[in-house]
Amino acid sequence: MKLTVIGATGSMSGPHSPASSYLVQARGIDPDSGEERTFSLVCDMGPGSFGALWTHVCPRELDALALSHCHADHIGDIISLQVYRKWGPGVHAKKPVSLFGPGETLHRVRQIAGATEEENYESEFDFTRCEVGRTLEVGPMTIQPFRALHPVEAFGLRIEGPSEEEPARRVAMFYTGDTDLCDSIIEGARGVDVLLSEVGFTADEPEPDMHMDGYRAGQLAARAGVGRMVATHIQPWTPHERVAVEIRQTWSGPLDFAVSGLVIAF
Repeated sequence: MKLTVIGATGSMSGPHSPASSYLVQARGIDPDSGEERTFSLVCDMGPGSFGALWTHVCPRELDALALSHCHADHIGDIISLQVYRKWGPGVHAKKPVSLFGPGETLHRVRQIAGATEEENYESEFDFTRCEVGRTLEVGPMTIQPFRALHPVEAFGLRIEGPSEEEPARRVAMFYTGDTDLCDSIIEGARGVDVLLSEVGFTADEPEPDMHMDGYRAGQLAARAGVGRMVATHIQPWTPHERVAVEIRQTWSGPLDFAVSGLVIAF
């Protein structure tokens, strides 16, 4: 699998990056053509991310979009994708793109678009509700939702698929979405090769049940026994150096910071 960071800024788009959005790709056999191709999954589509996505994959070639939750900083650009899937070149021959998300996803898309309840986006999206214990598939990749600790219905996403370097070997990553530290998120991240972890707060911000600070994100990585940690969803005014100091109190393993354009093949 290959992870490409489209946007990584916490809670909004920032001066150097769109808001949260991550492209996950893997090679597999197309069930319709019987030929090998690259399957593309995007996790979240925050403000500014749709335009940046174009530099990595054509929007009509997108196989699925998975939403960790429906706060605007994680789904704001979904209407850009909807407009493209309805009116863009070459999309009329394509099936609706799979859209995995919480139960309120369709309602929130209508809200952002200013659409009525009669609008179901049938030509653009195939809606599937994320549920704990239900495995979703995108080509050779599987997605398992794990309950997150956040003010709205939210999920961390465990994604497994073939290794980029050794296709016969299965690898795994876990994207926390927005969450505070909790047992279900630790379980979802257990043993993964790559942990993409939000660090929305610093230790100076004690708001509970919403985001992790660096100390708790490091605890997640250590307790789950992950191979590599990538810190993301950091506020644009928070220096990475400050976050690193907090993380290093609880995590001594490999650490990267998500920046727009970062590519990790594993």
